[in-house]
Amino acid sequence: MTIFWLVLLFLGGYMIGNFSFARIISKKQNSDITKLGSGNPGTMNMLRNFGIKKGALTLVLDALKGALPSLVGFLAFGGTAGGGMAYVGLYIGGLGAILGHNFPVVYKFKGGKGVACMLGIFLVARPIETLIVVVGVFIYLCIFDYASFGSFLLITAMTMLEAFRITAMDYAFEIALVLRLILFVMFFLCFFMHRKNIFRLLMGKENKVNLKKAMAKLGKKSTKKENKQKEIG
Repeated sequence: MTIFWLVLLFLGGYMIGNFSFARIISKKQNSDITKLGSGNPGTMNMLRNFGIKKGALTLVLDALKGALPSLVGFLAFGGTAGGGMAYVGLYIGGLGAILGHNFPVVYKFKGGKGVACMLGIFLVARPIETLIVVVGVFIYLCIFDYASFGSFLLITAMTMLEAFRITAMDYAFEIALVLRLILFVMFFLCFFMHRKNIFRLLMGKENKVNLKKAMAKLGKKSTKKENKQKEIG
């Protein structure tokens, strides 16, 4: 029965992962994100083409895709009292969401790269540590413009932290092995989906994202809007 519920959880996560919020949001802007910039239906391409608000919205919604099935899996197998099996449920649901996001059947298996989904998964597994790492990556992005490298930092740091936690816990050998395998698959998938970014980084041709400029632009728009409202008032 445990295998049955894990398979069901994985498939549920996969179907949730099929929702491409970048496509949905860009469609409401009478556009198609897959035909703009890098063509990737993800946070950074949305930020480059539609601004920080739409980029942030995409990030939050894609993170929720990873968090929801992970939380369901965690609670379904006992939550904090479930020990290692609760984390197996968490990561099985999350892995399904990543695969659904990266290879969505409804979009002919052409999806995103899964970083935001992984962020959502780690927020369920290790919320405090994940938030600390996110702040660190945010500071990095405010200084440097290579968003893909920021993604690598986030995923690598969280994967290592979770691997250390699994080692420190007194889980059964089989459960610890399954957790490590799932973590490895998630980590590998992230870097595999970024293979073109890695090549461009090595060649010095990677796309840049100026986060400070995007935030300053948002601030100017807000100021103009306030001034117009004052004039009308």
